Amino acid sequence: MLRKVLILHLLMEIKESLTNLKLQLEGEFFSDSMMRAMYATDASIYRELPLAVAYPKNEGDLQHLITFAHKNGTTLIPRTAGTSLAGQCVGNGLVVDVSKHFTQILEFNAAEKWVRVQPGVIRDELNAFLKPHGLLFGPETSTANRAMIGGMVGNNSTGSNSIVYGNTRDHVLVLTCLLSDGSKVEFSELSKAAFEAKLALNTLEGALYRQIFNSLQQQEVQENIHANFPKAGIHRRNTGYALDTLLENSVFGEHDAPFNFCKLLSGSEGTLALITEIKLNLLDLPPAKTLLLCPHFNSIDAAMKAVQKIMPYQPYACELMDKIIMDCTKGHLEYSKYRFFVEGDPKAILIVELRAESSEQLEAQCTAIIKDLSEGNLAFAFPKVYPPDTTKVWNLRKAGLGLLANIPGAKKAIALIEDTAVTIEDLPNYIADFTEMLAKHGQDAVYYAHAGAGEIHLRPILDLKKSEDVALMKAIAWDTARLVKQYKGSLSGEHGDGRVRASFIPFMLGEKNYALLKEVKQTWDANNIFNAGKIIDAPPIEQDLRYDADVPNPDLQTLLNFDADGGMLYLAEKCNGSGDCRKTHLSGGTMCPSYMASKNEKDSTRARANVLREFLTRNLNEETRWSSPEIKEALDLCLSCKACKSECPSNVDMAALKAEFTYQYQKRNGTPFRAKLFGHVAQLNALGSKMPAFSNWVNGLRVTKKIMGLAPERTAPKLAPQTLKNWFAKRTKQNGGDAKNGMIYLFADEFTNFYDVEVGKKAILLLEKMSYEVKLAPISDSGRAYISKGMLGEAQKVAQTNVKALELVISEKHPLIGIEPSAILSFRDEYKRLIPAETYERSGLEKHSFTIEEFLAKEIKAGKIEKSLFNETHTQVKLHGHCHQKALSEVKFTQEILMLPKNYHVEVLPTGCCGMAGSFGYEKEHYKLSMQVGELVLFPAVRKSAENEIICAVGTSCRHQIFDGTKRTSYHPVEVLYDALLEK
Repeated sequence: MLRKVLILHLLMEIKESLTNLKLQLEGEFFSDSMMRAMYATDASIYRELPLAVAYPKNEGDLQHLITFAHKNGTTLIPRTAGTSLAGQCVGNGLVVDVSKHFTQILEFNAAEKWVRVQPGVIRDELNAFLKPHGLLFGPETSTANRAMIGGMVGNNSTGSNSIVYGNTRDHVLVLTCLLSDGSKVEFSELSKAAFEAKLALNTLEGALYRQIFNSLQQQEVQENIHANFPKAGIHRRNTGYALDTLLENSVFGEHDAPFNFCKLLSGSEGTLALITEIKLNLLDLPPAKTLLLCPHFNSIDAAMKAVQKIMPYQPYACELMDKIIMDCTKGHLEYSKYRFFVEGDPKAILIVELRAESSEQLEAQCTAIIKDLSEGNLAFAFPKVYPPDTTKVWNLRKAGLGLLANIPGAKKAIALIEDTAVTIEDLPNYIADFTEMLAKHGQDAVYYAHAGAGEIHLRPILDLKKSEDVALMKAIAWDTARLVKQYKGSLSGEHGDGRVRASFIPFMLGEKNYALLKEVKQTWDANNIFNAGKIIDAPPIEQDLRYDADVPNPDLQTLLNFDADGGMLYLAEKCNGSGDCRKTHLSGGTMCPSYMASKNEKDSTRARANVLREFLTRNLNEETRWSSPEIKEALDLCLSCKACKSECPSNVDMAALKAEFTYQYQKRNGTPFRAKLFGHVAQLNALGSKMPAFSNWVNGLRVTKKIMGLAPERTAPKLAPQTLKNWFAKRTKQNGGDAKNGMIYLFADEFTNFYDVEVGKKAILLLEKMSYEVKLAPISDSGRAYISKGMLGEAQKVAQTNVKALELVISEKHPLIGIEPSAILSFRDEYKRLIPAETYERSGLEKHSFTIEEFLAKEIKAGKIEKSLFNETHTQVKLHGHCHQKALSEVKFTQEILMLPKNYHVEVLPTGCCGMAGSFGYEKEHYKLSMQVGELVLFPAVRKSAENEIICAVGTSCRHQIFDGTKRTSYHPVEVLYDALLEK
């Protein structure tokens, strides 16, 4: 009883301390269970609930956090994008997320080639800023479109081009930091005299210089470092603190280089200080002429030997992808498109980036490499890829980590030994020995990444939900450490020690060197307030894993079919935390629109997957599990755009997960009135269309919007005076051609039939003019509104009814064509989860249902539609694609059909989601975010367009959003094409 009282008292004290801390901070602060769950993981195999999460706004907030950590005996876990693979961002302390507020480029000097930034600046966005000045920050991680400079410094990140640009440490000039006593210090280059002056300081800063001088000046210590640290020829060496690098200056040897503590802080994983500002060295942009040579190999061994032949040609990158990764792209909605350069079924491919001042130099270099590899019979194919297709190949390579989540079954390629680096000379033998060692454990590995730098990402395939595989993980880790030490390599090349490799540092560097590392940590951070358990005094490798061994997933009974994913939870678990969903609108793409607008981790696909996994797995009560307020809140701002289904390399379909959870939640807690109204919109519109003018007047009233919980600023969609089906039924004659191209079924969906009737009319008239016979499909409602509102029981009935009706009429000869993407594409997406697989396959919907753009593009390619039908007026069209179209089809089809008229120029706008997302943008609590999403790219692009340019938008919601956001009218592609007809 007394113990319980003491525990309760302690919890109350902690809660009170956290409350007081929150009041002191200008930034945001969270200690609720949802936010803690979101930050319990990074991209590693670890999970540990933090005490709380802070978004500090300034240095004052950081100093308050330091004071709190000292007073309460906790640790601060610095975090930017949270893409760390070794567990650097996982711990039980207080997460300090600087990714939201510390995001400014502070100062830039083009003449002297440097820039000063805050740690939350994204690497790719920094380079976008620098590009007009002919400069760049060199190191490029595969996560560069969301990775931040602070994280790159903490990890000493490198990337695919490290063979030219080195690592982050090579380019850090000055670091402004807060030390463990809260003092602000600037670390920069120091001459020997300036270093000696620092020794006299009676401050913590002075103590740092005294400690490092006293430790490293001893000849015996220096010799021990040189003897036991990785070979100096391995540029990617990140094991422990960089004491070997600190010796390379005028203070400790016969070097001319100045001393700089930035060398130590780079790669220190936030364990020594909090970094607030970073001054970086910049480089000239590389030569503009480039190509990728992608030799194919029948074995990993042949690829490794080829690397030795390629490197003398000084490529800008030499990257490896193996068969396992390439197989993960097959059938992937997005990345299967990037396999265009693959010939046959290679065991390995090298991506060799060549750059030169002229095309002739490039081709000569390419020819020479091909000759060398051919003479050794190492490669069997040598495809060359030129811009702009080079971007697709690099996107494929960068997606490697996420793609590995698509390996079938429970076993996954885990981040464990993926960071080993050896010299290029040792690489073939090391990889051969590694393969032999792994085979003794009954394992095949994944091999990919930085072959040209001597660092292959090696991933064993294990199921860490089983205790035997956890034991095997530990055994493989130890055997790998022994092998790396044998080659005097680095166990941590670029991903750092974190949790997964830190416990091996004493073995890798020797106990004496490890004692030096501990001395450094003790001097900088005596009370262990900075990222405890990383590099120094790490817990065992098997502690705090993401999943509890031998604890099966709960058997979730779902309405949607998740069998292809292994179950609903397995779909959420496919998120490995690599954070592809954290890219901003400047990177292009659609995922994740709410995160792009808010920059809150809570609004990323990764965070939602974390919360689903946490609260569905660890809550064993069936009823309360499905009533989780944490999951409900995490999913609230998901727009169900479906971008994650294609853009996420792991194919985490958050829209499906949200629909299922919403259904289960409402099943237990009731369906809100507004959700019922939107869900039954097709039936309500059928009633309203009997008196459309009156219905439109009522729907436009502010009181109506208030009752329905709609945003008063939002204009209401207007019912047409006549439905499309009524118009079609009352037609007295067929307009147009002779139907020589056959008969098709047009789906008069619930949006086109009631609202966009003019679009439907023009679609029918256009198709007839193109010599197709048009019949209306014998269905009325796709069920889209039901799905979006979690009313899956009703959606399932609609799907069953539609499939029964359509399987009798549609075929290859008579396909189903749809106008509204979200409606027609439901038949190829959600219907697979709503009805039995055999029934769905029998229906032919996957093969024989098309968006109208897909259908027309196919028919144009077949030569069935002539340009002569259209005028030759010079016309500019700006095209915005629909989210579901981007995820489940392609915008290129729309572009292709709009360019059928001879002089129509079509520019596809680099837009993501419009922000409307069906009913989402109408709802009062979502209106502001909806408009913020629109303002990211779409609204500015529309406003910049000339009045005589046609704004084309495929989705009905998109067109409505464009009007509300810009007051410009936009048109469906069939309207544009119909208006271009010579004869109507």
